[in-house]
Amino acid sequence: MTKNIDDTQNSVKPENLTDYFVNIYLSNMDLICENAGEAMNFARSEAIENFNINSIYNHENEKYKHIDIQKIFSHAYEKYFVPTAFQKTNDIFICDVYDLISYKIFLQNGFYCKNEKLTILENGVIYGSLAEASTKYPELFKQYYNKIADNENEGLVALNTAFAQDGIFVYIPQNVVLDKPVQITNILLGENNTMVQHRNLFIVEQNAQANILICNNTFSDSQFLTNCVNEIFAGKNARLDIVRLQNEHNHSNHFSFSHIKQEKGSCCTDNTITLNGGVVCNNINTLLAGAHCENHTFGLFLVDKSQYIANYTSVNHAAPHCTSNEHFKGILDDNATGIFKGKILVSPHADKTEAFQANNNIMLSDSSKMFTRPQLEIYADDVKCSHGVTVGRLDEETLFYMRSRGIEYRQAQLLQLFGFAYDVIGKISVEALRNSVADLVEKRLRGELSQCIGCTYQCKK
Repeated sequence: MTKNIDDTQNSVKPENLTDYFVNIYLSNMDLICENAGEAMNFARSEAIENFNINSIYNHENEKYKHIDIQKIFSHAYEKYFVPTAFQKTNDIFICDVYDLISYKIFLQNGFYCKNEKLTILENGVIYGSLAEASTKYPELFKQYYNKIADNENEGLVALNTAFAQDGIFVYIPQNVVLDKPVQITNILLGENNTMVQHRNLFIVEQNAQANILICNNTFSDSQFLTNCVNEIFAGKNARLDIVRLQNEHNHSNHFSFSHIKQEKGSCCTDNTITLNGGVVCNNINTLLAGAHCENHTFGLFLVDKSQYIANYTSVNHAAPHCTSNEHFKGILDDNATGIFKGKILVSPHADKTEAFQANNNIMLSDSSKMFTRPQLEIYADDVKCSHGVTVGRLDEETLFYMRSRGIEYRQAQLLQLFGFAYDVIGKISVEALRNSVADLVEKRLRGELSQCIGCTYQCKK
C-alpha cells in the first residue's frame, strides 16, 4: 500500500538551500531509509555531511557559472518519500523506438513501478528495483554501491546519495552475454511540480556483455527537477554499451552524474542523445583502471528556444595501453546555450595511452551561444593524445553545390545537418535503436518531433 506525502514545508522556497535540504533529510530520515538495505543507508550520513560542506555545488567548481543553479533548486518542488499511485505504463507511454526487443523496466517519479520488484533470468542476470536489490543482495552492494560516486567534490552527488530511495539495479554475471538490451524508461508524471532523486547501479562482470538503453521522458504539464546518479562497473574483458535518449519538455531540469569504472581489457561505449529539455546537465566520469581498456564516449544535442545543455566529461587513464575516443556534436538555434567541457587525464606510468577528443558545433542563429573547453593533462611520455573544437555555420559552398543539383534550400540544410549528426548516431551498435534514433533526430531537425512524442497527454510545454 502506498500513500502520498503532501509536506507543505517541502514546497516553500528556501532562504538557505544547504540548511533547507539538511533539515528535510533529518525530518524524513525514517521514510528515506525504510525500504533500503544497509549499504544504501550506511552511505547517507557521510553524504549529508559532504553536502553540508559543498552545498549544491562547490564554489571553486566553475561548471555552473553560466546558469543560476541556486534558482533552479530553490523552486517549490514536492518531494515524495513514498511512491505516489502508479499509472499503468501502457496507458501513458508508447515506445518510439521501433522494432526493439528488450527487457523493459519503468521508473515513475524515481520509484520502480512493478509489483515484482526483481527479475532473475535463468542465466543469473538480475534487474529491477535498486532498493529491493540492496536488501536481497547485501554483499554485492557492499562491494559496489557508492564506491566510485564523487560525494566529496560534487554537492549534487552527495545530495543524491543521502536522499536516493530507489532506482534501477542491473547485474550481469561472469561470462554471460545478454541476448537483448535492457530498456529503462524514466517517467516523470504528476500534477505537482516534483523533484526526483533516483540512483542506478549497473554491474557487468568479467567477460560479460550487455546493452542498456535509458529513456528520459516527461508526461505531464508540470515542472520537474531530476538529480540522478549512475554507478557503472565493467569487469575484466567485459563489453557494455549504454545509450541515453533524453526527450523532456522545456520546463524540466535534468542533472545526471555517471561514474564508470573499467577493469583490464574491458570496452565501454556511452552515447548520450539530447533531443529536448529545458536545462540538461550531463556529467560523465570514466576511470580506466586496468591495462588495455577501450572507452568511447559520444554525445549529440539539438537545442533551440531558450534550452540549456551542458556536457561535462572526464576520462582518467590510470593504466597503460588504454584507448579513449570522445566526440560530442551540437546543433544550436534561437537563444539556446550549449556547453562542453572535457578533460583527459593521463596518469604517471600510463604509457602507450591513445586518447582523442573532439567537439563540433553548428550555430543556426546569431543569438545562440556555445562555450567549449577541451583539456589534456598528461603525466606520461609515451602517449598519443589530441583534442579539437569547431564552432561554425553550415557550409555555404556545400549548400550551393546541392542547390545547383536541384535540391531545395531547406532540404539541403536538413541533409547537411543530418549528415553532421549521424557521425554520433552511427556509433549506436543496436540496429533497431540506431534506426529509431536517426528517425527521431530527423524529425527533431524538421520541427516535427513533439516534446513527448509517445505521450497521450500531449503536453504544451
